Amino acid sequence: MELYSGHINKLIEELAALPGIGSKSAQRLAFHLINMPQDKVNRLANVMMEAKANIRYCKECYTLTDKDTCPVCANERRNHKLIMVVENTRDLAAYEKTNKYEGVYHVLHGAISPMIGIGPGDIKLKELMERLQGDVDEVIIATNSSLEGETTAMYISKLIKPTGIKVTRIASGVPVGGDLEYIDEVTLLRALEGRVEM
Repeated sequence: MELYSGHINKLIEELAALPGIGSKSAQRLAFHLINMPQDKVNRLANVMMEAKANIRYCKECYTLTDKDTCPVCANERRNHKLIMVVENTRDLAAYEKTNKYEGVYHVLHGAISPMIGIGPGDIKLKELMERLQGDVDEVIIATNSSLEGETTAMYISKLIKPTGIKVTRIASGVPVGGDLEYIDEVTLLRALEGRVEM
């Protein structure tokens, strides 16, 4: 027996499909939205549609932005000869919270995972190699400490080594299987400072 009417059930289903939202959270959000004033619901819907329409990849690092170049890449005070490679924009945000990293980033938008059919051509590796044609001193590989992250790190290292650019890997202050976005700033900073050459 259905507990709610069709529109409520549809709303709960759509919300529950979002990452990190279970059925109880989806119900709470659905009823919150239903009870919100119409102008606030319209504003939320418009913000979501505008974000979807206007957010794109930074032309340099491939993070998400609403401009051609993200604020990090556009900042002339950043060290553009030092590139940290991360799996996603959330990992970039986690490192930015440390307020200690002064280089720029390259966002892969995934990791190599043959088990689910993600190969090197499915992430932003070609774009990384194109960036390395410029003036780059060091590439810090900051992929997650998972099997996929380690596989990606080794693959990137093998691609870059012949170019003569220094390749380092963040230290193991980051636990194996841990996602960077959930790790505190101090641990991330220690991992960055204790990076090792690959």
